[in-house]
Formats: sequence, C-alpha cells, structure tokens
Amino acid sequence: MKKINEYGYMMPSHKENTWMEMKKGQNIAGYGIGILLLDKVWYPIVPGNVVNAWTYKYPVRFKAVKGLDTPTLHSGAPEAYDAILEAAKELEMEGVRAISGACGFFGNFQKRLAADMDIPVAISSMVQVPWIRTLLKPGEKIGIMTANAIAMSEQIFESCGINKTDDLVIADLRHGENFHNIMEDQGSFDNTGVRDDVVNAAMKLVEENPDVGAILLECSDMPPYAWEIQKATKRPVFDFITLINWMENACQQRPYDGWI
Repeated sequence: MKKINEYGYMMPSHKENTWMEMKKGQNIAGYGIGILLLDKVWYPIVPGNVVNAWTYKYPVRFKAVKGLDTPTLHSGAPEAYDAILEAAKELEMEGVRAISGACGFFGNFQKRLAADMDIPVAISSMVQVPWIRTLLKPGEKIGIMTANAIAMSEQIFESCGINKTDDLVIADLRHGENFHNIMEDQGSFDNTGVRDDVVNAAMKLVEENPDVGAILLECSDMPPYAWEIQKATKRPVFDFITLINWMENACQQRPYDGWI
C-alpha cells in the first residue's frame, strides 16, 4: 500500500489551533524537493546550477549518492541503482514531497526509481520531452543540448517515457572549448567561456535546424545560461529548473490571499 506523507501549510493565524503530525524517524522538515547528486565531481557550482541552493526560492534538500561518479551514471550501469535507491529513500524519510536529480543521465534509472518510491520522481530533465511535444506545431522538433551525446542511449529514452526520437535534434557540448572543464572535473572553469560555448552551440542548433521549436537542456550545469540561450535563439528553453519548479508547485500548493 502506498504511504502518504502528511501535507500541512501553517497559516500564521492557525499556529495555535492546528493539530500537526510527523512520521516517526523524521527529524527535519520544510523541504519540498529532494535532489540526488553525484558524489564525485569537482568544479564550481554557480547560481542556476541544480545543486546551488541560491537557484531556488524555496528550500531544497540535497543528497549525494555514495560513490557515484560521472562515467558510471552516464553509462547507466545497473550496479549504480542500489546506491541511488538508498539515497532516494533517505530523502523520503526526511520528508521531501518529490525527488529530482542533478544530472540528466539519472534518467537511466527514472522508470525503475519511480516504481520503487512512494513519492513522485522526476530525476532527469529528459522527462519533459513528452510535455514539450504537446506545445509545438506539427513538424516542429525539440533541440536537446547535452553534456555527452554518446551516452544518449535507448535506455535513457525508454526510461524517461520517450517513445520516439525522430523529432529530437542533439547538440553535444562534451568537447566544448571551455565546457569540457566541467566534464573533466578540473576544479575550475572560465564562466564566460562556458556561457559562450553553450549559447553558440544553441545558435548553431537552430540555424542548422530552423524547425526546432523548443530547446531542452539535458545537463544540470546548463541552466545558469538558459536565459541567454533563450535570448539568442528566441525559443522556449526547458531545463532542470523548469522541471523542479513544476514539481514544487504541484507538491507544495499554497493558499491564495488578496483583495477582490
């Protein structure tokens, strides 16, 4: 039987009159979204990145998956799953309402983790592909900007509910002049250079594929530059932050107030 967490929004005028409950074993509260992240990475985490807390207007709870590194996650290695599930269960015990991830390649385990958890799971920005399709005109395509095109396998598409790929156009940033510093864990990067790599790749994508109607950023390191991609390409841009904000709004609805 599915376990249901208590939902409760405490209005200031109700603090003294509301009976509240907490599940046994939970010793913190107030985190709506839990975010799984890689345990072994080394580069600056700038605002806008999925694992920079300043990215959000609400509290998020981060949880590193023990021992998980980039090559293992990108390959979708089955042996990584137990540690991912353990970290997700810890987040659930800490009271989060939904779980996301901090790398699009967590999507290799999206379907499996969603089946094993009792709260909503969307651990890859790639799960937005079916939603984006509904927004576009017939014949329009989705441009996907990824940190590793070679790793965009059938496994991640199937796990994220993407049943066809003929309308997807992939742009690979893996070997970008500056972006590669992130992938290679060099501990530093030229932020302006990374921005230019990402924006120039987006512009090239739409110039070569004018039928691209929207852009999706697979990588959790690309959202800091989403607004500049949108400015340059004049397309809607989706990323991990659009996904996480959507989940937070759904799982932590707040009462409205104001004049009528």
